[in-house]
Amino acid sequence: MALKILEMVFPVVLMFLLGALCARRRIISPEGLAGIKSVVSNITLPVVLFNAFFTAEYNGKIAVTFLVVYLSCAVGLGLGFVLRRFLGKYGKFLPFLVTNFEGGMLGYALFGLLYPGQTPVFAMVDIGQTLAAFTTFMITLILVGGGSGDGTPLVKKIINPTLIGIVLGVVLGVTGVGRAVMSSAAGPLFGSTVSFVTAPTSALILIIVGYELAFRRELMKPVLLTTAFRLGVCALLTVAGALVIFAFIPFDRQLLVALMLAWSLPAPFIIPLYADITGHSDYISTTLSLQTIVSMLLFVGIAAYSLA
Repeated sequence: MALKILEMVFPVVLMFLLGALCARRRIISPEGLAGIKSVVSNITLPVVLFNAFFTAEYNGKIAVTFLVVYLSCAVGLGLGFVLRRFLGKYGKFLPFLVTNFEGGMLGYALFGLLYPGQTPVFAMVDIGQTLAAFTTFMITLILVGGGSGDGTPLVKKIINPTLIGIVLGVVLGVTGVGRAVMSSAAGPLFGSTVSFVTAPTSALILIIVGYELAFRRELMKPVLLTTAFRLGVCALLTVAGALVIFAFIPFDRQLLVALMLAWSLPAPFIIPLYADITGHSDYISTTLSLQTIVSMLLFVGIAAYSLA
């Protein structure tokens, strides 16, 4: 089992460290990183998400999972507002750092290492989080943060290739087009094309995440406290969510792993895109960096459970 775990974890750690090395040695410039981000966010990731929702099986299982995850994100946000008083001046954005999760930029990449070709299972969990992210999470973030600080219209940011890929995948999946295509003669062609386009996504995402690690020593006390709060909230949401979901549907090990992985991920990386974080940017970036490191450590345990 140890060798199998290493096979799953080693590529993640390697690409993560390569990203950090690229930043330290300036192998990739900030402009180059922006180009990589553009390719991922506008091409490969939208295709990954489109395919996950396009090929998902829409039934009672996904409906229950969607509802539980959506409500869990809302509960997590509420708990964040309760806890923000413990962070003093750093508490403004605490609620958004203890709820939701970075499914697009990390979740699918990591789940694909655990269960190759089974991203629709993770999509069952992510669909509830995605809707929460673009409704309760984002609306509250805009109200708290006073809107984006870079002047870009919010509508333009919301209606992006990633969201378009998700919506299009859900619509075609729910209407049965996905099943029809995959069961037709065009299915193998579609599958091979998607696999070819999305193949570099996981590696590129992990390089980006490793590159953007940022730590400020003087911020470590509030950052550690925020990360501890997130671990507690997410553990509670994972246990409660699993108990509710499997009270209505038969136990599914892959779905439980998807749920565990989802709530082990860092908070969404979109916070700076939809709010003016002036005066809080270092705290937020350092928190997300530490949460990402913790996620990598938790991934080892989740990988072991997936093989048990």
